[in-house]
Amino acid sequence: MRRTAVGVGSLALAAVLLPQTGADAAAGDPTPSPSPTPTATVSAAPLPSDTTVRSFSYGAHPRQRMDVWWHTTGERRPAVFIIHGGWWSGGDKKATTSISRSYAQLGYTVITINYRLSGDAPWPAQRSDALNAIATVRKHAETFNMDPDRYVVLGFSAGGHIAAAVGTYGDGLPGLRGVAGVSPVISPLTSFSDGDAGGDAYQRKLRKATVALAGGCGPTQCAKVWSSMEVAFHASAGDAPMLTVHSDDEFVPPYQSELLKQTLDEVGVKMTIRTMPGVAHSSALYREPGVAEGVQSWIASRLAK
Repeated sequence: MRRTAVGVGSLALAAVLLPQTGADAAAGDPTPSPSPTPTATVSAAPLPSDTTVRSFSYGAHPRQRMDVWWHTTGERRPAVFIIHGGWWSGGDKKATTSISRSYAQLGYTVITINYRLSGDAPWPAQRSDALNAIATVRKHAETFNMDPDRYVVLGFSAGGHIAAAVGTYGDGLPGLRGVAGVSPVISPLTSFSDGDAGGDAYQRKLRKATVALAGGCGPTQCAKVWSSMEVAFHASAGDAPMLTVHSDDEFVPPYQSELLKQTLDEVGVKMTIRTMPGVAHSSALYREPGVAEGVQSWIASRLAK
C-alpha cells in the first residue's frame, strides 16, 4: 500500500476540486484550498498492494476534507462513500478508518467524508458537503480508478441522516445505486418529539442536537428548515434503494425508518429495514455479529454490474 498525504504532484488536482453548483451548494463558496489534512491512521492488517490513500480538500472550510482509498490497477472500481456520526456537532472521518479499510480490502474505491458541523453552519450545509464531495470524486473518477456510475453512500447515526438526505435529494443522483444507514436519524422531527421531558438522556441530547442542526431554531419557528431536514418529505420515484439497520431499543428507533419506508413504498422505491435485539447504536451496532456482513452483502448486490 502507498499511503501519503497530498504531495506536490497532487496539488494541481486538489486545486481544481470544485464544490458542486446548484441550489443545495453554499452560495459564494470560494475555490477550495489545496492544503492537505492528515491521513487517518490505519491498522497493520494488509491491504492490496495497489492501494493508495490520500487526503484531499473539496472545499475551502477546514472541515471540507475527504480521504480517498483507491486501487491503481485493474478496471474501474465501484465506490463506497462513508459519512461519520457524532450528533452533527462532532466526530471525524478517522473514526471510520477500520470500516473504510474493510471496504478497500473488498476492492472498492472508498471515500470517507468530513463535513461542516452544526457549530460551523446550519442545515443544509451538511447535505451540501456530502453532495459536493460526491460530485468532486465523480468528476475525477479516472484519477481514482472509479466507476462514476456505481457508488453507494453509507452513514452512521447523524451521518446516516446525511446519507439518507442525499438519497432523497432531487429525483435521484446520477450513479447512486443505494444508501445504507446504521442507526440513521431519519426523522429529526420525531427525534425532537421523543426528546421532550419524558425522554431518556440520549433522547434529550438528540433533541438538542436537532435544534442545533437547524441553527438553534425549533420546528415551529423554522418550519422550512425542519422540512428540509426531514428525509421522507423529499422521497421521489428516482431515489436509490435504501437499507437501514437499527437496534430494537436504541434511542434512534426503527420506527423512524418505517416512516420513510412507507413514503418510499408509495413512490415505488425499495427500502429494507433490519433490526437487532438490544440497545447498541451506530458503530457499536455495526460490530454486532452479522451486521457488517449483512451491510456488505447488500452493498455488493447494489454495486454489481
